Amino acid sequence: MSDDRRSGDQQVTVRRAVEEDDAALLAIERSAWDASSGFPSYLETLQDTFFSRSGPEAHLVAEHEGAVVGYLRLQDKYPFPEGSGVLSINGLAVAHEARRLGVASALLDAATAEGRLRGARKISLHVHSTNTAARRLYERHGYVLEGTHPNEFLIEGHYIAALDMAKTL
Repeated sequence: MSDDRRSGDQQVTVRRAVEEDDAALLAIERSAWDASSGFPSYLETLQDTFFSRSGPEAHLVAEHEGAVVGYLRLQDKYPFPEGSGVLSINGLAVAHEARRLGVASALLDAATAEGRLRGARKISLHVHSTNTAARRLYERHGYVLEGTHPNEFLIEGHYIAALDMAKTL
């Protein structure tokens, strides 16, 4: 899989992850999240390898000017046959220096293409209600709000709603 997207004169390429991406992805993981988009306690659980949660096969990687600048984790949502055809985005992160270059859009487009290749009927994701930039991005890519879980998380003294969004393929 390879997907190219140009932003001005700059090119973002998306490909499948490989083991050699581990250090670059771990660096992005350690710096990309804040309280509006992730869980502060999660950073405390990071190991010395990015692929401790799931292997390279679950990840799409974005490159810009030869450097790994983002990832999207795409997995089956359900482990049973009745839920086959539904994929879940279980993480999307872009390095700070590569934001506003179209990296997240390229990753979402590649996830849609991958979903269609797999014969999926739907891609779902969760997003914090406080992450308005991500919500707008997902909406531009055809994701719609399917559910709201008020007061789902207590982050830095504030209750945060979790939103379920999905895109039908």
